[in-house]
Amino acid sequence: MTPRGVASLVIATTNPDKVREIRALLAESSVTLQTLADHPPLPEPVETGTTFEDNARIKAAAYAAALGAALDDDTLVVAEDSGLVVDALDGAPGVHSARFLGAGASYPARFAEIARRLAERPGAPRTARFVCALAAANRAGALCFGTRGVVEGLIADVPAGDGGFGYDPIFFYPPYGRTLAEVTSEEKRAVAHRGQAFRALIQWLDGRG
Repeated sequence: MTPRGVASLVIATTNPDKVREIRALLAESSVTLQTLADHPPLPEPVETGTTFEDNARIKAAAYAAALGAALDDDTLVVAEDSGLVVDALDGAPGVHSARFLGAGASYPARFAEIARRLAERPGAPRTARFVCALAAANRAGALCFGTRGVVEGLIADVPAGDGGFGYDPIFFYPPYGRTLAEVTSEEKRAVAHRGQAFRALIQWLDGRG
């Protein structure tokens, strides 16, 4: 159990890529890790927020309240909302990153649409960032922690790399000189938005934040 009195976390996602990444980030933590797959199916909360923080809080509170009696007092529900923010596209796809062009759209199709829109704005900066907002709630649905992780980069001219997931192939990270789909999992976790957010959570659980 951590100094905060937390023994277990329920990570509120069914995305296998995110689950794999989060398990690696929490591998050295003393807490027990669960996901939504360890519980009966629950309806997805409607993400009505206009910011990543709004949606993370909505999901954490809703899933915690829905799980309710199934959770122990020393368990927190952790939700995150993340996405790609492209400056030249007025912040798009932003909070709609997972649903950009529709929930069933492929990522290559999304890459192509981002490239098309950028081509309509020649000379515009290709600066972009990945953002991850994280929120934690107790079994009563009360929020008790929140943080944000951000990694700055550029939209690549063409997708590159077959690692990572989501928008990683078009996110060029200048310090590495590669996209986040071209680096190792360890290199990505060291700098990426989700890694920053979950490390802040671990520090808070350990009483250091």
